[in-house]
Amino acid sequence: MRRADKTTDNVPSRLLRGVPTAFALATVGLGVVDIVSALTPERAGRLKALTTVVPLQVANAASASTVVVGLLLVMLGHGLRRRKRRAWRGAVGLLLLSSALHLAKGLDGEEAAVTLLMAVLLILLSGQFYAAGDPRTRLRAPIALVAMLGSSLVLGLTLLYGRDSVMVGTPSFGARLREVLWGLVGVPGSIRFRTDAAGDLIYDVLLALGAATVLVTAYLALRTPEPVAVLSASDDERLRALLTAAGERDSLGYFALRADKAALFSESGKAAISYRVVSGVMLASGDPIGDPEAWPGAIQAFLREARRHAWVPAVMGCSEIGGEVWVREGGLRALELGDEAVVDVEDFTLEGRAMRNVRQMVSRVERCGYKTLVRRVRDMTPQEIVDIRRQAAQWRGAEVERGFSMALGRFGAAADGDCVAVTAHKDDRLAAVLHFVPWGDDGLSLDLMRRDREADAGLNELMIVAAMRAAPNLGVTKLSLNFSVFRSALERGGRLGAGPILRLWREVLLLASRWFQIESLYRFNAKFRPIWEPRFVCYPGAGDVPRVAIAALEAEAFIVWPKQWLALRRSRRLGASPSVDEFV
Repeated sequence: MRRADKTTDNVPSRLLRGVPTAFALATVGLGVVDIVSALTPERAGRLKALTTVVPLQVANAASASTVVVGLLLVMLGHGLRRRKRRAWRGAVGLLLLSSALHLAKGLDGEEAAVTLLMAVLLILLSGQFYAAGDPRTRLRAPIALVAMLGSSLVLGLTLLYGRDSVMVGTPSFGARLREVLWGLVGVPGSIRFRTDAAGDLIYDVLLALGAATVLVTAYLALRTPEPVAVLSASDDERLRALLTAAGERDSLGYFALRADKAALFSESGKAAISYRVVSGVMLASGDPIGDPEAWPGAIQAFLREARRHAWVPAVMGCSEIGGEVWVREGGLRALELGDEAVVDVEDFTLEGRAMRNVRQMVSRVERCGYKTLVRRVRDMTPQEIVDIRRQAAQWRGAEVERGFSMALGRFGAAADGDCVAVTAHKDDRLAAVLHFVPWGDDGLSLDLMRRDREADAGLNELMIVAAMRAAPNLGVTKLSLNFSVFRSALERGGRLGAGPILRLWREVLLLASRWFQIESLYRFNAKFRPIWEPRFVCYPGAGDVPRVAIAALEAEAFIVWPKQWLALRRSRRLGASPSVDEFV
């Protein structure tokens, strides 16, 4: 089996993999040194020797510039760690400039030599920094503004407190803060200094920080944005053609048509991989789509793109066959993530003791007056679709719409006419809805399950049974229900004779079920006596597991960062969707 580091010929060796992180830490450290050296008083002897060659104003300007350079070096550390080529260029240029500024501000030969050495090392190891820039938006501009403004305030106050002896009197914190704020925009404040030279230095540093804040923010705001992953119309058409030819291979195939996923195709065009980049992880979902013989070509294209941007390649929810191909062709490792519940329509029945609970719940809900309708989306009226969208959004409330690998994220689009909707009504009022997407010609895969929170318990069971009953008329022979995370551990860990580690793992999952639907979803699926199909997560190595896990939780919206939450709230106020669908 080929290892992940041999998928391409020019992947860095294992010995050099830590180089970017080491340089990132060193660069951040040198940035901090620049800031500290500029904010602390220069050595009197060196400064006196310097002023015999250059004017004091030049030394003050060099000190101000050193603060800005140090701040920018700190900001570049993250990009260096991720092997970004632009960050490397910026770091080399800033380090060379920093070396010259250290000499110009106070003949600091030690700092100048170290920064020059770092710049030379970066040049010699330039091949380690090859990654193209990430997709970006203008959202980074206000984030940079807040970060740089906060840093400027802290550095300005540090400068004033560090040079307290050059000020007349003992200004209060409020006076110092006002001095910094006015200094950032180039206006002298109310504080008086014992010498003009001391006042000029502080004024130059604050003005430089203010100018850097404005320039960096303006650059980020005015540069052309690169949108996040979006499925283009042409890619959507190509994916649909592959699904028509080989869509029966994977129940998750149709979810590749999410609007917020991108697609990569093999050179032959006979296979494709859908993905999204989340926190530096290139996250594929399900198996490759199309002809299995072309899967290796699509996988190699995926890995090349991941390497070009220095993203961590990973796969969520692939089947056992798909996982074997990813391990063999991509050098990844595989870990069983859980099981997908698949029900064979022909074998399904409500008869027997094993189905007693479902049978009783369905009978009770039917006696309460609930009726169900099972239809293809193309057979629904536009008004019905609008009503379902509105009701589904209302039932969800303020919760974030979850889903990535097993969710389509929209309802009622014209191109999704083969999808199936199961609706439950009571007294002519919509009470719940299920939405299934096509799984080849004779299968359906559950996408959405939502109901009125005041509806009677057992309504979801009724709708699934209604889908089973209507399946033959729809030409459907199999239904994929929900995905159960770590199902086998929950099942085996509770059996007689289970070992202590397995029992402990089960207890951890039960504890996590207080916040996530782990045990409850497993028990719900198990009611229908399904066939359990294992699903896997693939990743490069053990060290990447935490990062892949966080990215997966973020993609599935179990982790929602503040910027995502703000985008969601803003989109709702505008009556639009931030990325995917009419349900959001």
